[in-house]
Amino acid sequence: MAKHNLDSAQVIETLTQIREQRPLVHNITNYVAMNSSANALLALGASPIMAHASEELAELAELVQALVINIGTLSGPWIAAMKLAARCAHQRGLPLVLDPVGAGASRIRTRTALELLEETPVSVIRANASEIKALADERARTRGVDSDDESADAIEAGQLLSNRYSCVVSVSGPDDYIIEGSTIVRLSNGNPLMPRVTTLGCAASAITGAAVGVTRDLPLAAAAGMAITGIAGEIAAEHSDGPGTLQWRFLDALYNLGESEIDSRLRWAPV
Repeated sequence: MAKHNLDSAQVIETLTQIREQRPLVHNITNYVAMNSSANALLALGASPIMAHASEELAELAELVQALVINIGTLSGPWIAAMKLAARCAHQRGLPLVLDPVGAGASRIRTRTALELLEETPVSVIRANASEIKALADERARTRGVDSDDESADAIEAGQLLSNRYSCVVSVSGPDDYIIEGSTIVRLSNGNPLMPRVTTLGCAASAITGAAVGVTRDLPLAAAAGMAITGIAGEIAAEHSDGPGTLQWRFLDALYNLGESEIDSRLRWAPV
């Protein structure tokens, strides 16, 4: 993605590459999100593998095209597995998407996310505004896995993290912001019903994982991941009576998403 530039053709090309290459995305994710993240990847055209046993992580790193780490349900063995998987991914030159779920809600969540960032390179941090602010300032607190802050309020914190860890930061909210240093793009797709469905944010991280698995243009991959998620959510919400129907219509929208929907619906602007 050229600096301050995004267009529907780039998002369409990323989606086409995902469907043609079918990247295998390794997810170490939380219990709540396993099913929805795997199904989102399958509906999109990618291939998921959900694994957290330390004994197989080195082997899996030789097979997959990307790693997504989601810290939503932590335990000691899982933290060790996340760190090992990150090291294996780094050794293989694989892109890594980190979803620091609930950072700021507890010390273990914030500390684990920061340790992952400090010990191995991360390609994309994908999180809500409160989580981004908590990683930038450990004194910041959240009320749980939901954001207390507007996404625009986390731009400065996102820039700090992007510069500190040499990564792309993807901040989700009513507007999504893709940040790489001083370059910021705002995406305005999605629907207010989406936060009423748990793990749609986790699915966005998995979809971002598929995108980084097919292009090393990390800002483009992060933007495409959020654009695809937001547009599919818009389409699903238009035919949903509530969160229950949105959940399964979201998978259908991902499966059927085509060029015309992306071209007509993508809303973005440089910041």
